[in-house]
Amino acid sequence: MRIDVWSDVVCPWCYIGKRHLEEALERFEHSDDVEIVYHSFELDPTAPQVPVETTVEALAKKFGASVPQARELMKQANVPAAAAGLEFRHEDTPHARTIDAHRLLHLAKAEGKQAALKEELLAAYFTRGESMGDHAVLKQSAVNVGLDAERVDEVLASEEFAGDVQADIDQARAYGATGVPFYVVEGKYGVSGAQPTDLFSQLLEKVHAETKAALTILGDGDACGPDGCAI
Repeated sequence: MRIDVWSDVVCPWCYIGKRHLEEALERFEHSDDVEIVYHSFELDPTAPQVPVETTVEALAKKFGASVPQARELMKQANVPAAAAGLEFRHEDTPHARTIDAHRLLHLAKAEGKQAALKEELLAAYFTRGESMGDHAVLKQSAVNVGLDAERVDEVLASEEFAGDVQADIDQARAYGATGVPFYVVEGKYGVSGAQPTDLFSQLLEKVHAETKAALTILGDGDACGPDGCAI
């Protein structure tokens, strides 16, 4: 079973939804047969490469609110985050564009380390308050999960994988996704938002039941088996 996930590394509900899906997979008897592929989505492609304000300041500006009001707004995700075992500390993190993080996630995918880097980047931003626009932070995260430092530098110094990032975003739009997290299970079921663990569990069981091989045997003619042929 394949689950495609569109998300951003600065999206609180993406991190919460990730934990909900992981919990559902822990309960799922056939979790070893599930492949998760992460896809890029930029919540704010207009954000500067070099940050000039914090996340809470950017949110306040976006909604025409004061910084204290924006801070209270951001705290709304803290309770479901805590219930999922997460502690958010990202209000004062620099607000920066995330395309370079996404390009590294495509490199990690090619190296078989995408899931590990996804978790590392989310933890860096949400629990350690590190900037997703800082190449030093991105490089350290990538090296922490086993990516080659020189290869990481090479990607960060170029536009490599930018086309893959855009292709992911285009596919999300083609599916009708206007926000993240957005999940597509087995290319058949779309799920929007950080749904509860139980919903993910139900969907996993449903898709497994639908895809499990079921053959109807017609006829019982002559055949050869482990003991030879009856001729």
